[in-house]
Amino acid sequence: MKIETCIMERRSVRKYSEKDVSEEVINEVISLARYAPSWKNTQVVRYHVIKTPQIKADIANHCVLDFEFNAKTITRCKALVVVTVIKNVSGYEKNGDFSTSKGDRWETFDAGIASQTFCLAAHSKGLGSVILGIFDEEKICQYIQIPENEQIAALITIGYPLEEGKVAPPRKTVEELVTYY
Repeated sequence: MKIETCIMERRSVRKYSEKDVSEEVINEVISLARYAPSWKNTQVVRYHVIKTPQIKADIANHCVLDFEFNAKTITRCKALVVVTVIKNVSGYEKNGDFSTSKGDRWETFDAGIASQTFCLAAHSKGLGSVILGIFDEEKICQYIQIPENEQIAALITIGYPLEEGKVAPPRKTVEELVTYY
């Protein structure tokens, strides 16, 4: 798949078929996603993959801050990926000082780059995905073991799409988006 096609055709998918997503395919996606750039090549993003239906149901029912849209999406997906970052590395110097005016927010930037790279890689493998941001991190940690040096940045649901991809919503023009100096 050409990169232009992958970028332009990838959509947020919230309904999935019953077809299982194998660990082999998920590992292929992660193998591609690991090439996402990161702060000083620190590679702080980690992927915790949940395929167990009961754990997914528990997270859907108790960890999405009563946001029903996310609960339904998690219930439907074949795998829920909890994206984490290793704390206090991205955006920091070795002595613990921030290297950027963004402070600890740079970790989120690295997680965002990696999450979108993950979703594009998933799309290239025929999978649908959506990045979810409404969740209770502490409650999720009651259902899966996240190492103490990591924090949750995002959730990504994946599976084979139930429906064909929809047409992209209207996009702003390049002229609306760019300013040259």
